[in-house]
Amino acid sequence: MDLECVKMDEVALRPIKFVLCFVTVVLAAQAGEFAVLSNGFRIHANSHSSDGPVIRLETNHGVIEIQANTVAGFEQDDYTAPTAAPAPVAAPPTHPDLTPQELVTQAAVHAGLPPAIVHSVARAESSYRQDAVSPKGAIGLMQLMPGTAAALNADPKDPAQNAEAGARYLRDLLQKYENDPHQVSKAVAAYNAGPAAVDKYDGIPPYAETIQYVNRVLKQYEKEQAASLR
Repeated sequence: MDLECVKMDEVALRPIKFVLCFVTVVLAAQAGEFAVLSNGFRIHANSHSSDGPVIRLETNHGVIEIQANTVAGFEQDDYTAPTAAPAPVAAPPTHPDLTPQELVTQAAVHAGLPPAIVHSVARAESSYRQDAVSPKGAIGLMQLMPGTAAALNADPKDPAQNAEAGARYLRDLLQKYENDPHQVSKAVAAYNAGPAAVDKYDGIPPYAETIQYVNRVLKQYEKEQAASLR
């Protein structure tokens, strides 16, 4: 299927290998940096700090905590910004105080995915509405079908579990198409129409809803990536 928007970010999530040193001291990046995860994904951050087995990333979405053993290293952002004093790093809020956006960011990191792709799906699915229910019965901000939620051992009506399960499901779909040149568009299409439909057509199913959904998610993903680099 020749879709302009579908093509634009096909390689954005493909694994990238880096040979980098791991630092155990606080590093405040002047221009920002990328935390390179062991699975090849990268998360853009303004700075990071190390606290034993935990790495704290200060991002535009807030402070994220990651297990140190999931970080392969750090890569400096090429952009050079004016030097400024780094903002103090605070501990992330507990679950009851997290906004839907923060829940999505946390779930993305736990799943080992760039927050931008999970935010793009959540925005397309429900616009972050935790009480959203689709005509087909999909529930919550990541619009989980009851069967999918049950398979992931999650309560879809609990916002945190919903976000975590949705991120894990998206990760599983990305891994399913890991060696495919159309990895991202196929995974996003499968999130909407189901992997069986994607496999049947060996690509985005010819459903108007799914085609529009994939284009919407990928356009938002491009915006999220650009915003993370500002």
